[in-house]
Amino acid sequence: MDFPWDDLALTFSHTSMFPFFDFAHYLVSVMAVKSQPGAVALAWKNPISSWFTAMLHCFGGGILSCLLLAEPPLKFLANNTNILLASSIWYITFFCPHDLVSQGYSHLPVQLLASGMKEVTRTWKIVGGVTHANSYYKNGLIVMIAIGWARGAGGAIVTNFERLVKGDWKPEGDEWLKMSYPSKVTLLGSIIFTFQHTQHLAISRHNLMFLYTIFIVAIKGSKVGMRKHRNNARTQQTLSKYVSFLILEPGFLRLYQALNTLLEMSASASASQRVQGNHLSPF
Repeated sequence: MDFPWDDLALTFSHTSMFPFFDFAHYLVSVMAVKSQPGAVALAWKNPISSWFTAMLHCFGGGILSCLLLAEPPLKFLANNTNILLASSIWYITFFCPHDLVSQGYSHLPVQLLASGMKEVTRTWKIVGGVTHANSYYKNGLIVMIAIGWARGAGGAIVTNFERLVKGDWKPEGDEWLKMSYPSKVTLLGSIIFTFQHTQHLAISRHNLMFLYTIFIVAIKGSKVGMRKHRNNARTQQTLSKYVSFLILEPGFLRLYQALNTLLEMSASASASQRVQGNHLSPF
């Protein structure tokens, strides 16, 4: 099946994720770690633990897929370049003077760009996981789906183990019991790419990668924009409450009236004392 954008999709499927897309993935992952309560204090108190948590967020999918395929779970450490890049992003995010990285990331265009680029890497990870599983288990649908899902969204699952070790794990936050949006959309993508790989879907891989990436980038962009809008609306609502309190609350009006009365009484007393002083003066 040919599409008008076939050449564009083919070029897109050959895009290298390093360094720009990997950089965006590591940045979003580290910023997610930093947004957790107490993460900044932990980084200053125990930087090794903070760095390990950040690496789990960055490479959790690869670690989980290695565990499921009985491969060395520390295989990701063999890629020195990616480890150095992710570690550098972790360092400047937590220890940059004046928190410049977080301030720059707080702008909506930066979040949209970084989040969109991270979703592109999700497509590549799913495809890589499905292909890698097929090399072990030829046309094993369940295994291919599981490895593709683990490679694309395993970071959220692996970090549950890290929270369990730290004593911060909560049942209601378990990714197995309550799947988040990334886990759901990754599972959907893993199923689709598995059926495409086994030729159950009559569409080329590069076209499917192109369409799926557009879909998840659009959804992620809308979610980031809506979250930013809700935060702004919440801030405006809080400010409006304070303004309403200062302007419209009866208690404040009574306080203002009482203060105004006291000031008028004080002014009247001062004026009366001056008048009496003028009458008593012989000059």
